[in-house]
Formats: sequence, structure tokens, C-alpha cells
Amino acid sequence: MNEYSSKLLETAVNELARLPGIGKKTALRLALFILREDNALAENLSRAIVRLRNEIVFCKRCNNIADSEVCDICGNHKRDENKICVVEDTRDVLAIENTAQYNGLYHVLGGIINPIEGIGPNDLFIGHLVQRINTESINEVILALPATVEGDTTNYYIFKLIKEFGITVSAIARGVAVGDELEYADEITLGRSILNRLPFENSMLRK
Repeated sequence: MNEYSSKLLETAVNELARLPGIGKKTALRLALFILREDNALAENLSRAIVRLRNEIVFCKRCNNIADSEVCDICGNHKRDENKICVVEDTRDVLAIENTAQYNGLYHVLGGIINPIEGIGPNDLFIGHLVQRINTESINEVILALPATVEGDTTNYYIFKLIKEFGITVSAIARGVAVGDELEYADEITLGRSILNRLPFENSMLRK
């Protein structure tokens, strides 16, 4: 038996429920909220989503989400261009930026090495990172990947690739608990983890 009095409502709920973290009850609340509001809300929301899908690009320098070929962070000449913080995805960039404790550049890998899910080094922007180190004036690479087995594996793989470049390779301090994603760490803890970063080889010894 159909629990919805409207096929249009049911379709909207089903589509909203496809979003991560959104169950059917939350999807129904969102659909009813949109229905109660002025038409402008639905029109602005749908326009924003379509533009997001069709117009968003990835920065050619760091692979972060951007509105143009170079993101606002890479295009900001006040940033310290000698440091690169390596992260899994855009969520981690946002988490670190919210700490206001880091003023360098980023490199977004687009994931981490995970053989179980079929993700290897060639599926990530690791080669692009090596290219940047070769062509840019980088003196420190900060590894800020999740404190998981997959994150540690990716950290070590990158370290082996770049250790011969004669630059400092560091890792954020383990204020972020093992198994945690950066986006879920509170700003103070994450900020301290960046400020108290360790040489990568030392961070391996502490595990």
C-alpha cells in the first residue's frame, strides 16, 4: 500500500533519501519544508544544484573544487607557497581552513589507497603531487590523511616517493584519534595537530 498521498511527494522523498545520511523520515521533513516555503526557495535550491553539477571544476594546481581553473587558495598570493598539505578530499581542506592555523597550499588526492575497494596509487593524484614538488619551490610536505590503516598506507607510499627530494616531510600530530576522519575532529584539536606536526619518520616510530 502506498503511504504517500501524492506521487510527486513520493518522488521527491525518494530522491532526497538517496543523499548520504538522509533517511526516508528526514527526506520527508525536507520535502514538506520545501513545499511550505515560497517558490523562491525551491527555485534557488534547484538552480544552485544544477550549477554545482554543471559548472564546478577542479583546480589544475591542487585538485580542490573550484569555480575556475585555479582555486581561491592557490590564487591567493598571501599563502605560503613553500608548503603543501596533502589531504584526502575537499572536506579536509575545509576542516583545516576552519582552524585558521595553516596558511600554506594543499594537494587533494581524491581518495586514499584502498586495495579492498580497488583503489591504487594510480587512481589518485599522487603523480601530480610529485610533479608539483619537481616544478614548484616546495620545502615542506605535510601529510594530513585519515588516521586509519588506509591513510597510513597512503602516507608511507607518498613518503617513499618523495623522501629523496631533500624536503621536509611531516605528518600532523596524533591529536586526531586513530580511525578518525579529519572533518569530524574539532577545530582546536585539528589546529593543534597541524601546529605540532612531526617529521614523518618520527610519527611512524610513535605508532
